[in-house]
Amino acid sequence: MRWSLIGAGIFGILFASWCIFCPDKWFSSCGMASVTYRETWMTVGMLNGVLGIGLLLAATNPIRHWPVVLLALLAKTFACVGFTWACYRGVFPLKSAYLIFLNDLIWVFPLLAILWNTIQTYAGRAPLREKPYTLKEAMENYELNSGETLLEASQKNTLTVVFLRHFGCTFTRQLMRKLDSLKKDSELNKSRLILVHMLQHGEEKAYLHSEEIARVSDPYCELYRTFGLGKGGVLELFGPTVVLQGILALIKGCGVGHLAGDGLQLPGAFLVKNGEIIKAQRAKTAADLPQLEKLFITSLPATKVIQ
Repeated sequence: MRWSLIGAGIFGILFASWCIFCPDKWFSSCGMASVTYRETWMTVGMLNGVLGIGLLLAATNPIRHWPVVLLALLAKTFACVGFTWACYRGVFPLKSAYLIFLNDLIWVFPLLAILWNTIQTYAGRAPLREKPYTLKEAMENYELNSGETLLEASQKNTLTVVFLRHFGCTFTRQLMRKLDSLKKDSELNKSRLILVHMLQHGEEKAYLHSEEIARVSDPYCELYRTFGLGKGGVLELFGPTVVLQGILALIKGCGVGHLAGDGLQLPGAFLVKNGEIIKAQRAKTAADLPQLEKLFITSLPATKVIQ
């Protein structure tokens, strides 16, 4: 990560020097007329030089200085888009693309990688255990807010266990609006609704509208791991479908809150009876909400569970 920023920073400074001292060189090398207003092109070079200096400073700690990395990514992405549009309109010949390739395009993917590592650093939570709990261990050790273990609760009733994303997620906020409906659906199917969240015990009260719904605290996502729920990647968290569903949720007024849990964690829903998972819905993207009507249709053996 560090060397990518150093490389991009040095190239930005060299590009700035080239624009300032040889303002006509790029145009003449591509068979274009010299720029009419040289000062404008020289200013473009100076802005790239300033950005290059910023990237060199950010290279001392790429994760900490992620806003500089984000600004550089936006600048280079917009430069690529603008150049492509200019080529499409015939303003620039294709042979002039070497400049946009060297100064912008080749740095986009390293900058994206740095920002993704930043998301993982700030949003993700490392597990406490090298090996996850077995299902038996988890059922015996994790307790509801009422004090009974998951195993004890599952011996009394069939449990509808819904694992949430972090409370600031727009999809979780959308789900919070439907809690009463989920609770009624569970009761109609002779099941007890259980929510699993990623905050310390008691902190979830600020986000829940009902004190009657049973819940389990899992700050380090160990229970999530046991039930086979993994972390999302770029497509699972920011893919086209997720973005579209997120926009629709925002239009409905669900909004977005601050990060309250592991931002990478994917959700899921399960039917549990006598300490065993009898049906599972593991989300493929962050936008996947539990569909209890399908969960209650049949009770099939669940896979990807650590025994």
